[in-house]
Amino acid sequence: MTIRLIGYSASYPTLRVIICLKELGLPYELEPPASYQSLKDEDFIANKHPFGKMPVLFDGDFRITESRAICRYLASKYQGKHNDIILIPKDVHKAGLVDQFISYELSYYDPPLSKLVYQEKFAKKFFNKDPDPEIIKQAHEELAKVLDVYEKLLEGKEYLNGEYSLADLVLCPGTNYVYGAGHSDLWDNRPNVKNWWSRLCNRDANKKSFEEIKSFWENN
Repeated sequence: MTIRLIGYSASYPTLRVIICLKELGLPYELEPPASYQSLKDEDFIANKHPFGKMPVLFDGDFRITESRAICRYLASKYQGKHNDIILIPKDVHKAGLVDQFISYELSYYDPPLSKLVYQEKFAKKFFNKDPDPEIIKQAHEELAKVLDVYEKLLEGKEYLNGEYSLADLVLCPGTNYVYGAGHSDLWDNRPNVKNWWSRLCNRDANKKSFEEIKSFWENN
């Protein structure tokens, strides 16, 4: 039974799922949409994502959308089956904390991060719009405040939940984009955050995914 992933690898929500698949040792087929416009086609909305978004994952006949939900599903079904990677602990308290950290990422980390990703990586290349310096400045400042909190959260720990988990994975794709787009000081100026990001970058799934996406940007 083949896992099919609908999305562009350059899209960091799609890349989030790709990293999850690699971490769990799962083979998959990536199917890029015909165009961004095709996401709003009647067929795509009816049969893939009701809001015309990506990624979409098909596991046999089962369909699931939204990158964080997809990753939770994959971990719940497949972790421990192809390797010893555990993304969601079995202990109910530790699992609850993973969800807590994912909520932090969604509510506080991702909003300024996604602004920077759009401005620095996507605006000009895909939408022919010049980056807005004011939005970049504001988002940089917002993310700095968030990372001040993460510096405290990571005190005495290698990963957010102590051990590597889905809480760390979900942050990786967007962070990789922003770190490499002239904002590395946000992580490097905070010792706990810097060491945490260095550990994440050295994971095989991230190294392979970041290298593949680097090739995409160089060749497109």
